[in-house]
Amino acid sequence: MKLSEVKYRETVIITKILGHGSFRRRISEMGFVKGKEVKVIKSAPFKGPIEFKILDYNVSLRKSEADLIEVVSAGEFDFSQNGNYEGVIERKTEPGNRSGRTHTINVALVGNPNCGKTTLFNYISKSKEKVGNYSGVTVDIKKARLKTKNYTFNFFDLPGTYSLTAYSNEEIFVRKFIYEQTPDIVINVIDPTNLERNLFLTTQLIDMDLRIVGVLNMYDELERKKIQFNYDSLSRLLGIPFIPAISSKGIGLDDLTDRLIEVFEGRDPITRHIHINYGKDIEESIQKIREKVKEFKPITDKISSRFLALKLLEKDPHVHELLTEYSNYEAIKNTTQREVKKIESLWNEDSETVITDAKYGFITGALKETFKNPLRQQKSGSEKIDGLLTHRFWGFPIFVTILFVMFYATFNLGAFPMQWIDTGVMGFADFISGIMTDGMLKDLIVKGIISGTGSVLIFLPNILILFLFISLLEETGYMARAAFIMDNIMHRFGLHGRSFIPLIMGFGCNVPAVLATRSMRNRGDRLLTMLIVPFMSCSARLPVYILVISAFFKKYEALILVGIYGAGIIFAFLTARLLNQTVFKNKETPFVMELPPYRLPTLRNIVYHVWDKTQHYLKKIGTVILLGVIIIWAMEYFPRETSQTEQFLTQMEQVKQTRGLTETQKETQISGIQQAMVADQLTHSYLGRIGQWIEPVMRPLGFDWKMSIALVSGLPAKEIIVSTMGVLYQSSDNESTVNLQNKLQNESFSFGPRTGEKVFTMPAALAFLVFILLYFPCVGVVATIKNEAGSWKWAAFVVFYTTLLAWVMAFIVFTIGNLFV
Repeated sequence: MKLSEVKYRETVIITKILGHGSFRRRISEMGFVKGKEVKVIKSAPFKGPIEFKILDYNVSLRKSEADLIEVVSAGEFDFSQNGNYEGVIERKTEPGNRSGRTHTINVALVGNPNCGKTTLFNYISKSKEKVGNYSGVTVDIKKARLKTKNYTFNFFDLPGTYSLTAYSNEEIFVRKFIYEQTPDIVINVIDPTNLERNLFLTTQLIDMDLRIVGVLNMYDELERKKIQFNYDSLSRLLGIPFIPAISSKGIGLDDLTDRLIEVFEGRDPITRHIHINYGKDIEESIQKIREKVKEFKPITDKISSRFLALKLLEKDPHVHELLTEYSNYEAIKNTTQREVKKIESLWNEDSETVITDAKYGFITGALKETFKNPLRQQKSGSEKIDGLLTHRFWGFPIFVTILFVMFYATFNLGAFPMQWIDTGVMGFADFISGIMTDGMLKDLIVKGIISGTGSVLIFLPNILILFLFISLLEETGYMARAAFIMDNIMHRFGLHGRSFIPLIMGFGCNVPAVLATRSMRNRGDRLLTMLIVPFMSCSARLPVYILVISAFFKKYEALILVGIYGAGIIFAFLTARLLNQTVFKNKETPFVMELPPYRLPTLRNIVYHVWDKTQHYLKKIGTVILLGVIIIWAMEYFPRETSQTEQFLTQMEQVKQTRGLTETQKETQISGIQQAMVADQLTHSYLGRIGQWIEPVMRPLGFDWKMSIALVSGLPAKEIIVSTMGVLYQSSDNESTVNLQNKLQNESFSFGPRTGEKVFTMPAALAFLVFILLYFPCVGVVATIKNEAGSWKWAAFVVFYTTLLAWVMAFIVFTIGNLFV
């Protein structure tokens, strides 16, 4: 029978994994191998993925994927034919003594997602990490230096990975880092409550002949669950010292550094190199392939020939690519094909699955006498919480409520500090204005840099609050449940369940939302998600929405605002559907996602995560937006003189000399002349010329040249649109937003076929809102997409597609709207 046919709360035994490619590889590495016990927990709302329990952890699969797993009841399975334990093969070599050679130790941290690896790194490095992209891969390595006990440690926090296969960018990258950078020691961070699954990665590290120190992180959870684990016995078997630790509290980390020094110096009594015994037939195949690989040395000087042989038996394409430059590659390939065929005929199974089964057989045998979980069959605390939070009926309403609270707090609690920052920015601008003499430099600093960047900085409280909630959801483990709940809906549009998280973040700021796609393991899913993130109305667009809606849709303000946000979501999903059926039509990612246990977040981790995400926003303000603001200011400022400048100056002088006017009346008239001069200068500025140049393109949408300029000025940041419109429509800085709304309502075409007609009709205003919703994302988003996608072509696609879609939809809205006016 199929796993999808098993009733809820029933337990069965896996007999066979069907399917091919990435699904078969991933599902096997996650523990779905022959002879393993699986319990069906429940299905997600909307007939979504199904939650299973295997190897003492919870994982979700779609029904279509569960259809590819054959199972039987426990009473029908013959356990005598499963998971033979062959032990280890002792190596004769001993690690050399390294004392006196160097006091710098390079350490790579490797572990499964959710094992607490980053928490360990942050604590041991005091969060003074250096982040950078390596080898063009869109994953981050965090590097930190620690000096202690007369040694310098360079720690490298590698991306979380379940294995070292060629399944995802993260796995390929971790593997390449290890054999290219050759760290002195690898710290294998392990969740001891989920030991059987975590040790799968350990077996691959052993295959690579590395010096390994195991850290049993979150050891207090193992003790709380009354799990009995003799890690000393396992250490002696594997030749790996294991250190119990609670990294969130810093417990065990002093012991860890001591052990690292001992291993590095070759003085650790436990450390030794061993080979996992995969059985006579597989070992014979490994030896034959190794003999061919070892004929030449360039790669095997850095990479274990045994590891290469195992990967060749697993049909790893990246290892084949590495070996293509060998002069005897054809001999290596022929030997590999012969041995693969032999193994598959003996086991009647794919060779990769045979080796995976052998690894789990070894792990099971190694843990048989050292690991006891007396409460294994009892319902865990996380399962009890999930009984409500992911309930098939109540799960979605609870999820919507959580989102509502998150957004309500983001916009309402953030309103107060926003006002404080706004007041501070205005006060700072007034201060600088008061101490500087009039001129170009003052104009640049006050009206350009301070005003432009300040208009973006005021949204920092919203971003902080949003990221605080998102970090809480991530740290507690609820984010995985959100993807679990939403996967079926997202999958209908070609999106992965994990896509929902970056899309939600996009309502705060599109830049960190694009960065959040890194959590998705498939490149196609990442690209598709980041391409539709710009349709999520970020907080920068909100001031423009409020300005226009308040001016022209007073009776339907809430309805129009909700409609704009909803329209963005609809366009995102429709675009995803279109791209999934064209550009990404061969993309199909299995929904194999771990549902980690719920954990109470620590203040240290929350502060670190919020700051880590917020700094990207601050970096955007200090780089891309600052540059954009200066460019827009310069285009608005130059040239300073027009054919009417002298006339305006003469008028102001005449007003000053006019008798019979009070000082207030003179100031009012001079202010009006100054605003007219500013408008004239703007009309003839480089930015004004661009606006008039593109006006014929925008005229079918009902836009005049000033609206076109406002749209152009919004390229670095959408917040700039409001301040640009204030200048364009002659609303002075000290006048209220209400006055600007009145200016918009009364604005008329000054030339062209519609001279004298109102510019902002209701159809034109609605078309303007639609255009702002859809067009060109800010420069920061475009640059981030380029960096994350690794190519300008995807960034260019976003620019042209969104702008074209904005024009078409604004034209449709304006045309249809005029039929009803």
